Amino acid sequence: MVGSANLNIMIKAARKAGRALVKDFREVENLQVSMKGAGDFVSRADLNAEKILKEELRGARPTYGWLAEEGGGEDGEDPTRRWIVDPLDGTTNFLHGLPHWAISIALEHKGQVVAGVIFDAAKDEMFFAEKGAGSWMNDSRLRVSGRHRMIEAIFASGVPFGGRSDLPVTLQEFARLAPACAGIRRWGSAALDMAYVAAGRYDGYWERRLNAWDLAAGVIIVKEAGGLIEPLNPAGDILADGEVICANEAIFNSFQKVIRP
Repeated sequence: MVGSANLNIMIKAARKAGRALVKDFREVENLQVSMKGAGDFVSRADLNAEKILKEELRGARPTYGWLAEEGGGEDGEDPTRRWIVDPLDGTTNFLHGLPHWAISIALEHKGQVVAGVIFDAAKDEMFFAEKGAGSWMNDSRLRVSGRHRMIEAIFASGVPFGGRSDLPVTLQEFARLAPACAGIRRWGSAALDMAYVAAGRYDGYWERRLNAWDLAAGVIIVKEAGGLIEPLNPAGDILADGEVICANEAIFNSFQKVIRP
């Protein structure tokens, strides 16, 4: 696929930051895992990746705004366009030497995400989409799964950690969904969960208490792959509320009835 100039800028930036993270990942696997030593190392890797992304993206489009996990938000001269960036989604996996983490970059125009890139550098899988141009992984067009039966479907979500208050409601959702489906996965990267729905690897995904940079790129990648995606609260907003539910069209209604009883 030949993308727009902006999409090519995003892919180039993701690859450059990905090379740095892969190098750091090889080192973190050899660290003695302690909350201080390894955690500090991952923070440095995260910050370095964000620095690379900011240099590439804002260097190419200096008038665009910026919102990122580590660096916060900055207004641009162009108030209609903004980069939304997560330099390392799946930090805990990275810290533990698990090769399941990603770089997420989205371009927002007038409040709508118009392009997204999710790069799984450890596996060299580049998921990307532009409004009206479909979703892709490397050179392959993506489509959500064609499964129609919940009992054959696999779903993904997050499990709240560290005593978060949303653990009870999430466990209730798991208890309702598990008997109705073929399995539930918790792999630790919201961005890749959404990319996997777009690729048909998962049939659906839901999660709450996320950030805009976790979700923004995934929103357009799922949509352009033919998936249905909504906030968990039908009256809400995915990026503002940090809540999402998505699936292929055939399963979405049955899935949401289980999650939204």
